[in-house]
Amino acid sequence: MVKKKGLLIVLIFLFLAGCDGCPVREEIKVDRSLSVGKIEGSQFVGIRFPFNISVVPHWKVTTEIPDFMEELGYGRGGLESSQLFLFNPSTHSNLQIDFEPAGRRARFSQAMIERLANMVTEATVSDLKGDYGKDLQVEVGPTEPVSLKGVQYAAKKYVTYTLKGVKREQGWIYAFAEPYQIFILYMILEKAGTSDREDMRKILDSFEVISKK
Repeated sequence: MVKKKGLLIVLIFLFLAGCDGCPVREEIKVDRSLSVGKIEGSQFVGIRFPFNISVVPHWKVTTEIPDFMEELGYGRGGLESSQLFLFNPSTHSNLQIDFEPAGRRARFSQAMIERLANMVTEATVSDLKGDYGKDLQVEVGPTEPVSLKGVQYAAKKYVTYTLKGVKREQGWIYAFAEPYQIFILYMILEKAGTSDREDMRKILDSFEVISKK
């Protein structure tokens, strides 16, 4: 997952490609010529995809890949598929957001979303040990339902490990809001005197998918 953010998307698309039955939605075409969105102070307003999100004052939001992301182990290819990045410039805790159209025949439920969110755990642990050594102690957190405004189904999965004396929580939220699949990847670097975990909770509380109806 660190270097292969696209692994989550690939596995999920392969799984959903096997969905049978009649189409449940029209094919969704994304106009890639549109701007991702506009940043107004601390708020991002989506244009290409219908969502808004805000950051707390000492965090930043950008559509450009932050320089430090690759240093944290994220692969350039995976980063380039994300539309938005939010981060604390002093700690480098961060999250990235990617919207993708759902397939015409793909059907979703909370149970399926949780199952899909759980799918990449083994590969994530394997990648981490490959990157940082087989003796790296990686703890796997539970698969949890998540409530996001305007989102029908969402689930979170995460792992924790320590590098150079700093504990990291690295996780992914997989969600569905008709007609889009939503991928939110995050990393919290736990440093004394910081409030990144609470900050990220507030940021995710501000996330909202806006219905076009």
